[in-house]
Amino acid sequence: MTGLRPVTAHITRAPDGSGRRRATLALHTLLDSDSPRLDGEDAERVRQLAELDAPLPPILVHSATLRVIDGMHRVRAARLRGDDTIEAEFFDGDDGDDTDAFALATRLNIAHGLPLTQADRAAAAERLLRARPSWSDRRIAADAGLSAGTVAAIRRRSTAGDEQLNTRIGRDGRVRPLRATEGRLRASQVIAANPTATLREIAAVAGIATATAKDVRDRMRQGQGPLPAGRAPGHPGAALPEAPVATGAGRATARVPAAAIGSLLPSVCKDPSLRTEAGRTLLRMLSAHSIGDEAKWLRLARSVPGHRADLLAQAARRCADHWLRLANELEARRT
Repeated sequence: MTGLRPVTAHITRAPDGSGRRRATLALHTLLDSDSPRLDGEDAERVRQLAELDAPLPPILVHSATLRVIDGMHRVRAARLRGDDTIEAEFFDGDDGDDTDAFALATRLNIAHGLPLTQADRAAAAERLLRARPSWSDRRIAADAGLSAGTVAAIRRRSTAGDEQLNTRIGRDGRVRPLRATEGRLRASQVIAANPTATLREIAAVAGIATATAKDVRDRMRQGQGPLPAGRAPGHPGAALPEAPVATGAGRATARVPAAAIGSLLPSVCKDPSLRTEAGRTLLRMLSAHSIGDEAKWLRLARSVPGHRADLLAQAARRCADHWLRLANELEARRT
């Protein structure tokens, strides 16, 4: 038992079915708790426990360091009444990371004993967010005794200047995309870039389930978009990676990734309803102008000599105006 310094080598198992090891430890070997209590232990609570005739319930300590996780009031009470030892149970956590131990300490302090204040719980949630930004709001809320909405507000406040992660780890340990829409759009980009990618590869890169990856791939093969009808752009909660573009009609339409459009165009070209003269012309023009790689546009711009840049810029803007009017007309037909 590396790191343990029990008074007796006799190790038992906790009778509550938790399976934790239990031993009698010398009080002087214990390290004070990394407590979620901002004001430390309550002196009156310590005095009340010290006056009890019955043995104090076992405390919980980190097995590698003997730092108290839960039970500092009991430890101080035992010292106050002159005890040399105390019963303890062991928590086997990561030697180099105390975040799991702190989360457990917060959860246990909420479940029993002297309640944590709102400030204690909010501070604990903020610390867990800093240490484990990938944990979901619900997971941290369960540890800190707060609502998921409160944790979300603390996350926005405490990470306003930081890059937000695209995934969250839930209470069950599973990794989920922060927004399902973003995961589907990332999957469409992966498929467009590598049509032979396996479902596992697509799911791993996009941060989605393999079943979702299969649905996206099937939709794209059928000439459909990667998003189901209930999650079309503009649906509540369906945030897209690219910013919306204002249309001439005063509405905003979200941009679908260029890679996804490029992968869908070949399927659209096979649509019998577009096999008209106008339809073929439009598809040829779209195919000719669908340069999705920004680096290619930059190379085109840099290839133009300076004395022709102004004229060609005006021509490009005129073309953009025509395409925008076309997009507005198509949007109007959709609605």
